[in-house]
Amino acid sequence: MKTISFLGFVTILAVLLFGQVSCIDTVRETHTFMANKPVYMSYEKLRSSVKASDSRTLKNTGKIYFYNNYIFINEAFEGVHVIDNSNPTNPLNIKFIEIPGNVDIEIKNNRMYADSYVDLVVLNISDLENISEIHRLENVFPYAIREYDTDFPLANIDESQGVVNGWTIETVRQENEYSWTGSILKAEDVDYEEALNDGGDSGSGTGGSMARFAQYENMLYLLHNSVIKTYSIASEVPVLQSEMNTGRVSETLFVHEGNLFSGTQTGMVVYSLDTPSNPQQISAFEHIQSCDPVAVEGDYAYVTLRAGTVCGGGSNQLDVINISNILSPRLEKSYFLTEPHGLGIRNNTLFVCDGSAGLKVYDATDPLSIEEHLLQEFTDIHAYDVIPFDTRLFLIGNDGFYQYAWAQGEPLTLLSHIPTE
Repeated sequence: MKTISFLGFVTILAVLLFGQVSCIDTVRETHTFMANKPVYMSYEKLRSSVKASDSRTLKNTGKIYFYNNYIFINEAFEGVHVIDNSNPTNPLNIKFIEIPGNVDIEIKNNRMYADSYVDLVVLNISDLENISEIHRLENVFPYAIREYDTDFPLANIDESQGVVNGWTIETVRQENEYSWTGSILKAEDVDYEEALNDGGDSGSGTGGSMARFAQYENMLYLLHNSVIKTYSIASEVPVLQSEMNTGRVSETLFVHEGNLFSGTQTGMVVYSLDTPSNPQQISAFEHIQSCDPVAVEGDYAYVTLRAGTVCGGGSNQLDVINISNILSPRLEKSYFLTEPHGLGIRNNTLFVCDGSAGLKVYDATDPLSIEEHLLQEFTDIHAYDVIPFDTRLFLIGNDGFYQYAWAQGEPLTLLSHIPTE
């Protein structure tokens, strides 16, 4: 229901009766409607909530990360599950790290870097029985809101009250219409890290193709919408080195052979890391608007395009891009898919997470005939992202974490599965 204040009514009536008016200062409107009403977490609570706790059941899983025989699995906006993978046939869910607002992590030299809504936190994970926050950089990321029920509008958001940690659907009464101009934080489409994000030394970990964090040498790259921030992590306290506006909505970061690849909603962009503290764009490949993670091996980059409510567009496909001339990437071939998300490639074997259509494994020795060389297909898995690593493949999907034994030319063999609740 929409009502007009008495003052506004009298002003409008005067216009109708006298035909003109020199100036109307204000017509205030009060709206009463069902809306997404924000549930806040105060900044004080946000900045005192990071801690290790007992293990939890996987529920709303996001991205995966592999480091020193441990699997770290994001629980969207809640924190990180710690899985002891010393025995791949029997991985143990041993710990949960509570990090409100967490979507991404990166690990180097036993330090975990994690987003926590607007902040970047640094954790010491050298002793998993005594995990501790050792530093926090406040307001590194812009204010963002979590996904909400799009069947209802948004009520006013007051950033001074804290971060939006959830929503309730309630009747609200407020003056003036409100439109949100910030960003929407999603576990999947913030699409929520060569599928190998090759940081270049044994002190680094490995993430999947959907990551917004990446590292190279002693630099940490953080992506949020159209901004890439570069921090030196040579010491315990990250130090900002550069900040770059990409001029487009960017979604994923991936490091390969001294270059930083970014998957954006309108194409793949390549940045030179000749000066690691200050990435410089050297080329771009444009396509229709769509979500698109990137994986790279040799002279080819593989990009999945997915139509979706956040990214728009109507294409679901795999693009094969020739990057033999890194300054001038060119499209070689496109293959139609169902609902592609993350992907990874290792030793000419390409792994594509095709959402509800499952995991697809291809021989990519000839990138221009991939569709003719489907090696395996797992249609009973709703696949989100993968990490091919050494002789194993790690996969995360709606129904849990899967681990397979893998060798080039051999079929994948399931080693273990940790289901979601």
